[in-house]
Amino acid sequence: MTRTLLRPLLLLAATLSLSACGIYSFTGTSIENDVNTITINYFEYKALKVNPSLSNDLTEALRTRFRRSTRLEQVDQDGDLEITGQVTGYDVAPTAITADEVAARNRLTVTVTVSFANRKHSEDDFDEQRFSAYADYDSTNSLDAVESSLCEEIIDKIIEDIFNATVAQW
Repeated sequence: MTRTLLRPLLLLAATLSLSACGIYSFTGTSIENDVNTITINYFEYKALKVNPSLSNDLTEALRTRFRRSTRLEQVDQDGDLEITGQVTGYDVAPTAITADEVAARNRLTVTVTVSFANRKHSEDDFDEQRFSAYADYDSTNSLDAVESSLCEEIIDKIIEDIFNATVAQW
């Protein structure tokens, strides 16, 4: 008899403890209840090597991540949260050299600088934090041939890092 009573009580206690903190989410976010909107500004492209679609792809991927994973309404300006960023690096470098001193593998690295403002809780703000990710590819392929898939992989990593730094606070 005690076992049948204990199970519902434990379930109730667990539910109350999770809802009591008020900001926990099963998506991994910790957004205060008084924060309702977000502004995600277009990421300017400031890197020396040009990728004409990277800024747009990065901005849209970040907006999509917030739309899918939070309850926040996206607004064009004056959101409770605001993310501003720039693509500051887009570089290719060899990572594996053969005995003939030829690159066997290359690495594409993308770096972005992000500023985050929380207008309701300024202790969460950060200014010009750098996020970087890379993907390697075989040097028998030209960058043009693999650039699209590499950028998609890199953007996914960077978006996850930005999301965690801003609303998951990991």
